[in-house]
Amino acid sequence: MSLTDVSAERAVLSGLIQFGQDLYVDVEELLDESCFTVDSNIIIYKCLKNLFDQHDVKQIDLPSILSSSQELNLYQILSRDEEIEHLKAILHFNTSQNNIAKFSAKIKKLSIARSLYKQLDTAKENLLDIDGTESISQILNVAEDTVFDFTNKLNDNDNNPILISKDLEDYIENLIQNPIDQIGISTGFPVYDKSIGGGLRKSTVNVIAARPKTGKTLLVDNMGLHIAKQGIPVLNLDTEMTHEDHLNRLLAMMTEIDINDIETGKFSNTSSKRQKIQEAIKELSDVPIYYKSIAGKSFDEQLSLMRRWVSKVVGTNEDGSIKDCVIFYDYLKLMDSQGISQDLKEYQVLGFMMTALHNFCTKYKVPIVAFVQLNRDGITKETTDTASGSDRIIWLCSNFTIFKRKTDEEIAEDGAKNGNRKLVPVISRHGGGLDDNDYINCNMKGWCAKITEGKTRIELLNSNSNDGSDDGFIIDNEQQNQAIPFA
Repeated sequence: MSLTDVSAERAVLSGLIQFGQDLYVDVEELLDESCFTVDSNIIIYKCLKNLFDQHDVKQIDLPSILSSSQELNLYQILSRDEEIEHLKAILHFNTSQNNIAKFSAKIKKLSIARSLYKQLDTAKENLLDIDGTESISQILNVAEDTVFDFTNKLNDNDNNPILISKDLEDYIENLIQNPIDQIGISTGFPVYDKSIGGGLRKSTVNVIAARPKTGKTLLVDNMGLHIAKQGIPVLNLDTEMTHEDHLNRLLAMMTEIDINDIETGKFSNTSSKRQKIQEAIKELSDVPIYYKSIAGKSFDEQLSLMRRWVSKVVGTNEDGSIKDCVIFYDYLKLMDSQGISQDLKEYQVLGFMMTALHNFCTKYKVPIVAFVQLNRDGITKETTDTASGSDRIIWLCSNFTIFKRKTDEEIAEDGAKNGNRKLVPVISRHGGGLDDNDYINCNMKGWCAKITEGKTRIELLNSNSNDGSDDGFIIDNEQQNQAIPFA
């Protein structure tokens, strides 16, 4: 293995000695011991770094380097005749200050390549443990884990605590010069966005809990389409519905054509409906929504799929961070009985799955919207203990919201025009949530797979007390009472 450039190493050391602290400040973030491959160069760099960091020395000479080596217990090595000759050669090495940054970047890149080479050697050893019973995804995951873990270390290689006020003025000035409407990605449900802290923030798991057949999959499609229309890639990982199911729902949502007419092809009997479908097809072809059924896949395979999508489809910014994207996980449950035993119960396995999702979104700085089932307590209660599975779901999420049908009493109190579903933000780490006994009114038109957000319960009460009206949604009562064959 080569991956070295001794001349570039010598030029960098010579430049640091000749041009001192002013040059060191420009290149210190690039350099560390691993950038140097010759033992003598490593020792000299340690001595120089000690002089600049610990003693704030402006200019370097031979005595100061030898003195630094004594502090670092390296003098016996550096004082050898051959080392002194090597050091004198570096002192008198002819180099230009303008080239040092370029040489520093070069030896840093070579250092990264050497480290990756070693990591891939480890992956090769792990591949030798494959016995042929694994899936192709699991085999690929061995290599993918190595590369992704290595990439993450590159983006997070500073473990030193910093003063919390570091660069504070620059931070505030950047906020002043670059104001934004909200910190996270808009879901198309502005009241919900505000309650959880300004949309879907990076590095967060946003949990929505619902009873079966409430419309959580429709919520995924409605939020996903709004996000994708902003040009932000969306990945829909589904445990139940098919590709065709989602296509039918999206087309119905976009055209407000009865989903039964789309599924049966009856829409083609009406020219106006045919035209709407053609327009929706063109629009849908231009938005970055990605779908994958994960039914029956192990959780490791699911994580591997997510990593691959983030890497190949989403990509990175110039600074190495992942570009904006959103992952919908519908929904958190066991795919089989694997992993459940007398020692490891179902709620523990679900807890480990939630931990893995949390670690993933933190590591790659992407938002995840994860859906979970409400247990039977969720029929009447609206608290954190209604989440099926594990307390760890609540511990690790950034916000927890319940999505459910409104009761007949709630519909009567709010007014039929104000929807048949509600979003109840129960906890939120970043946002203010809602007041007790408040909720966000939503209307689900199951016949066209569309969910819209309205006013909160408190807003309606205040509005009604002021003018006696209950303005909100306009709902066709006949359509509202239609059976909704969706999850």
